[in-house]
Amino acid sequence: MIDTITPRGTRLSRVRKALVTGALTALAAGLVVALPSSAGTAAAADCSAGYVGLTFDDGPNPGTTANLLNTLKANGLRATMFNTGQNVQNNPSLTRAQQDAGMWVANHSWSHPHLTQLGGSQIQSELQRTQQAIQQATGTTPKLFRPPYGETNSTLRSIEQQLGLTEVLWDVDSQDWNNASTSQIVQAAGRLQNGQVILMHDNYATTIAAIPQIAANLRSRNLCAGMISPSTGRAVAPTGGPTATPTATPTGDPGGCTATISRGQQWGDRFNASVTVSGSASWIATVTVRSPQKIIATWNGSPSWDYTGNVMTMRPNGSGNTFGFTVMHNGNQTLPSVSCRVG
Repeated sequence: MIDTITPRGTRLSRVRKALVTGALTALAAGLVVALPSSAGTAAAADCSAGYVGLTFDDGPNPGTTANLLNTLKANGLRATMFNTGQNVQNNPSLTRAQQDAGMWVANHSWSHPHLTQLGGSQIQSELQRTQQAIQQATGTTPKLFRPPYGETNSTLRSIEQQLGLTEVLWDVDSQDWNNASTSQIVQAAGRLQNGQVILMHDNYATTIAAIPQIAANLRSRNLCAGMISPSTGRAVAPTGGPTATPTATPTGDPGGCTATISRGQQWGDRFNASVTVSGSASWIATVTVRSPQKIIATWNGSPSWDYTGNVMTMRPNGSGNTFGFTVMHNGNQTLPSVSCRVG
């Protein structure tokens, strides 16, 4: 199925400077900025120009969705997936994979009909069945809805409101449904401005191939991929997302220690976490981030890393039994895992 509405709207040195400035600021505050060797020149995302909404319609599809998700994650992007109910019912594991990858799962009707040509009861069935299918697959009920072909009217909007759905169209049409080439899709994304939304689809190889270039273009313009606000239908900084509840992980040593991790302050591209260790003053804690996450700063401990840069070993430095760190989540907001042992 395709959407055919006309669109309604039309760093490297800077990044390095930002990284150095951030490091100096952290040091001045008494933090230890500790980049693992594998992080190389990795830097915090600069979202100073705002956020845009990347959207993909008509999924999930067995032939393309996994590749799409892997490509988005590899480029540190999150997106909103407007799924059809039939595809969700046929591919529940792929729908869960979308959510697990940090994407937002939304409603795109059950069978992608011309809704404005249907009666009220038929429209309600199309939307409600999709709500139920997504809820069953992910445990979450969508808040966003995109009408197929961008076609809407007062009857449809009334039913959307009854179901607690916000209608989302788009500002930029990638034209991937119209045989646009990868370069043409990249050019279309290059028109995105703060708050705007782009229409793309789940099932085109040209679209997936465009993602690395889209990510690079957004970075060059200090734009970040954001969520679509249920209040306004516009792209905004992400809030919440896939999270893990604080967990206490005892070591195997009966006389050992216990480490508990909890989430602290969070921003659009990163979050803080705090680990409290109990049971011993001579502890060694292990923190494992979930790829593509990276730890960019630590405090109240002495860190070291394994060769992957994904496993941090923290030892006390005289600042007590609670230490913290900042995670650049790169699209994965799940809390790292933590354990400890007696040193």
